[in-house]
Amino acid sequence: MRQNIVAGNWKMNNTLDEGLKLTSEVVNMVQDELTNNNVQVILGCPFVHLTSVQKLTNGTKLALSAQNCHEEAKGAYTGEISATMLKSVPVQYVIIGHSERRQYFGESHDTLTKKTDTLLAHNLTPIFCCGESLDIREKGEHVAYVCNQLKDSLFHLSAEDFARLVIAYEPIWAIGTGVTASNEQAQEMHLAIRSFIADKYGKEVAEGTPILYGGSVKPDNAKALFACPDVDGGLVGGASLKSRDFVDIAKSF
Repeated sequence: MRQNIVAGNWKMNNTLDEGLKLTSEVVNMVQDELTNNNVQVILGCPFVHLTSVQKLTNGTKLALSAQNCHEEAKGAYTGEISATMLKSVPVQYVIIGHSERRQYFGESHDTLTKKTDTLLAHNLTPIFCCGESLDIREKGEHVAYVCNQLKDSLFHLSAEDFARLVIAYEPIWAIGTGVTASNEQAQEMHLAIRSFIADKYGKEVAEGTPILYGGSVKPDNAKALFACPDVDGGLVGGASLKSRDFVDIAKSF
């Protein structure tokens, strides 16, 4: 059985005090209310929160994720954070390839290849994001576009290493817009991604790879989305900033 995952991506939100308050609320709610042991809840915090949030989540059902990392293990890269630093916190997951990183910071397939390799070398789990713009979807090129994102950044990996990844499909046109892909659209893309992985790495690897949906996931649509056979959870943005909404999403399986 694949791992179900609900990962919150706080993005550039919350002061440290706000983040600690949110974390405490989520920890208590998850402990009291989440009975499904196949759901992994992850908090994706800004760098300045990680050490403090780790102290609150250590020994609980929650795991910790960074929102990015540099591809080099160390060096003269002012303002950057390395996988070595993240491992020392420790975090367990790192989000890479988010559309905002690609769009605003020019991250390329080659950069993401290097980041993936670095994270795996440090025994950190990449949450690798992929997704298409509205223009690409309207042209009917969304499946090929997303599959090429995977191929160009990840298909150098061995089957054993690929099996260590989490994939997050996020249609760019649904991120932060309030518009959610329909259940049919989400299932179509998740099945296409899984089939593409199977063509490269075989059915066993494809069937074992968690594929998350991201794009305006909310408590009122999560249950239907997560009921899709190839949707294994969500990478949650805005709703992860509200403890009640976030935990209700995690309870939607």
